[in-house]
Amino acid sequence: MKQLLIAERICLIAHVFSMAFGLAGLLLILPRPELVMSLPPAGQTLFQWGMVGGGVVYIIFGAAAVALYGFRTLGLGATLAFLIPSVFLSLGSELLGTSTGFPFGNYHYLSGLGYKIAGLVPFTIPLSWFYLGLVCYIIARAGLSGGKGELNWVRQLGAIALGAMLLTAWDFVLDPAMSQTSMPFWEFEELGAFFGMPYRNLAGWMGTGALFMSVAAFFWRKTPIRLERSEMGLPLIVYVVNFAFGAIITITSLDSRFWFPTMLAVLLGVVPAIVLSLMAKPAIGNATDAIAASLDKSALKSEIPPQPVGALRK
Repeated sequence: MKQLLIAERICLIAHVFSMAFGLAGLLLILPRPELVMSLPPAGQTLFQWGMVGGGVVYIIFGAAAVALYGFRTLGLGATLAFLIPSVFLSLGSELLGTSTGFPFGNYHYLSGLGYKIAGLVPFTIPLSWFYLGLVCYIIARAGLSGGKGELNWVRQLGAIALGAMLLTAWDFVLDPAMSQTSMPFWEFEELGAFFGMPYRNLAGWMGTGALFMSVAAFFWRKTPIRLERSEMGLPLIVYVVNFAFGAIITITSLDSRFWFPTMLAVLLGVVPAIVLSLMAKPAIGNATDAIAASLDKSALKSEIPPQPVGALRK
């Protein structure tokens, strides 16, 4: 288990570092070609590699970190029960969207995110749906369950709705950053009414997230998912870091109008994610739990009548 935790943390650090490297390249070096030309040949090669493969690397490390976290805290079965539906259902939505315009609007992917499945959707896109989808659903579920694991149907629907909302809030800053800046990774073929995005794109995000979270909830219905507050670190870090990546690009590369979707993403995404993480059950072992455990043991001992010495010998 210790080796698993070490691997998980290495992947998380690599995920964060690769995003920071990408931000530096996109915002500091790319707008200044003279800086690139002043680099030694090895530096120029590294920069070119980062611009071509950086998006692939940070998504792969993010997916690996979250998959290891899921295996460590939820178990292999529960992790696969989320991974498989999220990857295949999101891929289906993306293939449908890039072919027909439903449910996200008319758009297509450019280069920079790796090999395209069927020539349409980069293989990294379903992986990003998986790892952000899982952390959003875990945060929502842990907050609403308070660490009890099992949810009644009302709270189950609430966890799905909140998880899908957190996922969609992330898109408020992701889509402008990835489609409307000087180095886009995809582009819409129509001018959307919501800061360049079609409203149906947001509905598509909400619907796709709710769909695979519902499938995972069905598979998890007999599996108690008990996550304590102390175990919310990685999900919250992954969510906030990915939000920050899109938000920094959006507010530094686009005009002041885009402060509105950024602030909306904070209110509907970052703030609820923090609050829900704090609502998770505190770790067992605090002072209150220790006192309660001590009282239980004392009560148990008082109920056991003393035995004669002869009886103990028998």
